[in-house]
Amino acid sequence: MGNNPLGTFLPLILLVVVFYFLLIRPQRKRQQEQAQMQNSLAPGARVMTTTGLFGTVVGLEDDDVLLEVAPGVQTRWVKGAIGRVLTPVDDVPGPADDTITDGPVVDRPDTGDGDDTSTKQS
Repeated sequence: MGNNPLGTFLPLILLVVVFYFLLIRPQRKRQQEQAQMQNSLAPGARVMTTTGLFGTVVGLEDDDVLLEVAPGVQTRWVKGAIGRVLTPVDDVPGPADDTITDGPVVDRPDTGDGDDTSTKQS
């Protein structure tokens, strides 16, 4: 019975390779994309911070970002706190508000007896 040292370490080596491709590599890629996004910030961009605050970039100073969160209200954040840049959504033309497309809407008062005629079974 020969004990092959390669056979002993092969499962451990495969485990390290699997961890690299499933965990480490994707995390590094996300970190690089996040750093690239934070370095490409420009005034006028709509952003969301990591805490969920929405604002517009009004200025950049070294590692700081000045965000306007309301008209005339500016706050200072570090670039690392910017979670993502929001892309504007194009308005999709839809039916006018006064046009009913699904048929008439009927408002019926609740009778109070707790029965719903649409779910009654015979």
